[in-house]
Amino acid sequence: MTDQTSPIYTSRGVWPWILAFAAVVLVAALGSAFPPDEWFEALAKPTWQPPNWLFAPVWGSLYVMMACSLALLIRSPSGPMRTEAISWFIGQLILNAAWTPVFFGLRAPLLALVTISVLWLVLIGSIVSAMRVNSIAAWLQVPTIAWVSFALELNAVIVAMNP
Repeated sequence: MTDQTSPIYTSRGVWPWILAFAAVVLVAALGSAFPPDEWFEALAKPTWQPPNWLFAPVWGSLYVMMACSLALLIRSPSGPMRTEAISWFIGQLILNAAWTPVFFGLRAPLLALVTISVLWLVLIGSIVSAMRVNSIAAWLQVPTIAWVSFALELNAVIVAMNP
């Protein structure tokens, strides 16, 4: 039996959690459809690039935090600040979903660098706007900006090493 007074059921119920996790799973699934291949293996890469196996668990953890952040934003009181925060968040999800197909699918590291640069900026906007609505939702996005900062640098070096 479920306690209907549990925090997960209050306010807007369990649906924000389901919606948030579904959105993030969709983004993750899109990314997993474009794994590194022989083209990527042939690229010159810096010695400090992490092994390929590390990316899935890192992104998996980040996606869980992103879904929790989005659910908290959805559950926040209605108003223009919540709408703005959710809009920034959706923007960063779209850009996040776009990077992998651009880099691995199109094999376009330079275009991917532009994509991840815009993603980085939108993530900053997402964190700042979320902070005005729900500070926990904002802090849950900080590991993502840290990893995207690292990924942006790695993408830039790969572009420089493969003219």
